[in-house]
Amino acid sequence: MADVFAGTTALLAGTVRIEGRIMPASNATFFGSVMVRESEASGLRCVYKPVAGERPLWDFPDGSLAGREVAAYLVSEALGWDVVPPTVLRDGPAGMGMVQAWCEPDPEQDPVDLVLGADAAEGTPRGYLHVLDAFDEADRPVSLVHEDSAPLRRMAVFDVLVNNADRKGGHVLPMVGGHRYGVDHGVCFHVENKLRTVLWGWAAQPLDPSDLPALEQLAEGLATATSPMRAALADHLAADEIRALTSRAAGLLGRRRMPLPGRGWPSIPWPAF
Repeated sequence: MADVFAGTTALLAGTVRIEGRIMPASNATFFGSVMVRESEASGLRCVYKPVAGERPLWDFPDGSLAGREVAAYLVSEALGWDVVPPTVLRDGPAGMGMVQAWCEPDPEQDPVDLVLGADAAEGTPRGYLHVLDAFDEADRPVSLVHEDSAPLRRMAVFDVLVNNADRKGGHVLPMVGGHRYGVDHGVCFHVENKLRTVLWGWAAQPLDPSDLPALEQLAEGLATATSPMRAALADHLAADEIRALTSRAAGLLGRRRMPLPGRGWPSIPWPAF
């Protein structure tokens, strides 16, 4: 996607201009532009989440949500899968925060979906994987499904690595052309297993062979104490969080199989969308 975004250079170079607030959001989240030249009528559209607008979380006492979002981008880049849009930590109108390139999703695509009523009773749609069945407020059958695609599969693998505790359906952005971006990674990298995701369609399945080289490259970089990867992550994560990430990468490669939902912790975020 290098033809869409010039990496993180433009996000760091200009002035952040807030144009509105994104609602609803539990933390301060703004839509704006990075103005590389003040004379420009418009700049690079972006999302800006200042650290000062974050609500404290009891189970993520160290670091910042903004820093974790940048760390997620670094892992995405190390894998070469382009899961996370270009993301930087920089100063803005409300102080230091996360600035991420804006990705406009295609409203005609639903990579994660709810199948309702009679359609749910007929089974999983072609090209989709089944996650769970439930009933809505009118006692009608409902099925949570997601597409069976390489970009979404790699996002699911990425979520296992970063221990994503909040992969909602709305955090998957379908792009024209078939690419999928994942956003909102502020509650990742916990040292305990907190994986909560709607992307359980590949649970217990073997890893796709085409994904293994990227995982091996990431694991090798994390296992080297003096690697540029570990040095970059150390600016945003605690040492025990980096060790936990290293262990998850090695464990996933060792098993070569996607995990099952765990016990003692909700496996689906709420709300799911």
